[in-house]
Amino acid sequence: MSSIGRPRAWVLALLLFTLHFLLHIGFSFGRGAPDLLTLALLLLAREISIGRAGLTGFVFGLCEDALSVLAFGANSIAMTLIGIAGAATRDLFVGDSRAFLISYVFIGKLTRDLIHWIAVGEGLRQPFVEQVVIEGGIAALYLAVIGVVVAEVWGVGRDLA
Repeated sequence: MSSIGRPRAWVLALLLFTLHFLLHIGFSFGRGAPDLLTLALLLLAREISIGRAGLTGFVFGLCEDALSVLAFGANSIAMTLIGIAGAATRDLFVGDSRAFLISYVFIGKLTRDLIHWIAVGEGLRQPFVEQVVIEGGIAALYLAVIGVVVAEVWGVGRDLA
């Protein structure tokens, strides 16, 4: 594996990036659509260096922040930290089993929502239990299921090279 990452991983990330904005903005699904941007970052972060994962997270977050007038910067902070943490897991956890993928995506999405909730500021936050625990937990479970489907279709963990 090079520090640039495997080409198929980048293609998958760009595909999920495009699909994320198509579903959220193009088809106006909003919160009903899965957070494919976080999924793309989490999957790509396992294939690239920590610096590139942080930069990719920052760019993804900046694209998401471009749509947010009131909380500009919160997504950039959250996605940058998630990219860095996702890349660090490569050194801590070897292998790509289905159980690992489910927990990795679930914890990654829940952590992203927590960091975003903290970064948004008191004036724009919903109550912690409502926004992070309940909505975040449901969104994390939803994304973990989508992550398993994407991994099966794309072959993540079997052959990303």
